[in-house]
Amino acid sequence: MGVILGVIFHFLGGFASGSFYLPYKKVKGWHWESFWIVGGLFSWLIVPPLAAYLTIPDFMDIIRNASTSALAATFIMGLLWGIGGLTYGLGVRYLGVSLGSSIILGLCSVFGAIIPSIYYYFTPTAGKDTIADLFGTSWGLLVILGLAVCVVGIIICGKAGAMKDKDLISYDAEVLHLDAGMAEENGNVLKKSHIDASGSEFKIGLGLVVAIVSGVLSACFSFGIESGTSLGIVANDIWKAAHPGQGEFLFRNNVIFVVILWGGLTTNLLWCIILNFRNRTFGDYTSKKTPLLKNYLLCALGGTMWFLQFFFYGMGESKLGNGASSWILHMSFIILIANMWGLVLNEWKGVSKKTTRTIILGIATIILSILIVGYGNSIKPPVI
Repeated sequence: MGVILGVIFHFLGGFASGSFYLPYKKVKGWHWESFWIVGGLFSWLIVPPLAAYLTIPDFMDIIRNASTSALAATFIMGLLWGIGGLTYGLGVRYLGVSLGSSIILGLCSVFGAIIPSIYYYFTPTAGKDTIADLFGTSWGLLVILGLAVCVVGIIICGKAGAMKDKDLISYDAEVLHLDAGMAEENGNVLKKSHIDASGSEFKIGLGLVVAIVSGVLSACFSFGIESGTSLGIVANDIWKAAHPGQGEFLFRNNVIFVVILWGGLTTNLLWCIILNFRNRTFGDYTSKKTPLLKNYLLCALGGTMWFLQFFFYGMGESKLGNGASSWILHMSFIILIANMWGLVLNEWKGVSKKTTRTIILGIATIILSILIVGYGNSIKPPVI
């Protein structure tokens, strides 16, 4: 039952993360940096302490009494993850919800699942899976297989993105009444300007570079949870002392999220302020030419949804453990939901049938990886 609940919680977190950008797409008259930081204030500053306050009594005391090294390491991982989150938004902007999320989170899955297990191989910690556990047990090999299948799915999705890029160039050429030779000659110009059917700007080259940076650094969130484990243990012990015989505390990671997200806020706030200065967009926040109330509400919704992925991740992790299984499941569900929205939003409309079949195959492969990881985790012997 615990495994089933863990999978459900990870699905809810994946749904929140895979859907969070939709409200931002409805913001009118604001530049990217303006709506990103307003939503971010809810994601990283307002909602996390509120969630911790509602679930962990005196959570600030746990933070104040934590070791300086644990807080510093957790905050630094948050800073690095913040760069990943920042570039995540840009990746979705230039590649679309579907393709951008697939590439970013695929890389994030690999680094976030494997590197902690390598760390714990050299620094053994009770209850933490090591790389030897993964390669030396039947359940671990299934998790590794699921990870490999997930990577294959990401590669297929990336191939679909390249095919989409060519399809859109052909479409632009047709609209501009260019013949095949002119289309090839002007390909570089068209690649910089074409828009997909969802209305999103599609820049395959820039988008891929941003997505790779984001995918690698976004894995630092997983490392941040590891760095702040001592805070979660304190929250867990306090709860178990007050609720004997009721198992592990579902919300113990909420106190860790507060510190990680302080780091994420620092990175994103500084960069967005720089962009506000550079682009002279501070006027967005008070412009009466835009639907201000609606924009702020949409940003609040998007930011809250962004945080809910971590809220439910923490609940899923408490059931499955913070090993490769939890991280892969979480990332895979996000990829699955993001691709679903990509289809719903017509991001793949107007492309060839071959391209459509390719992206569907990629999504199906990711679903298969989820099933493999879920089964591998279900046969993992319980920790005694």
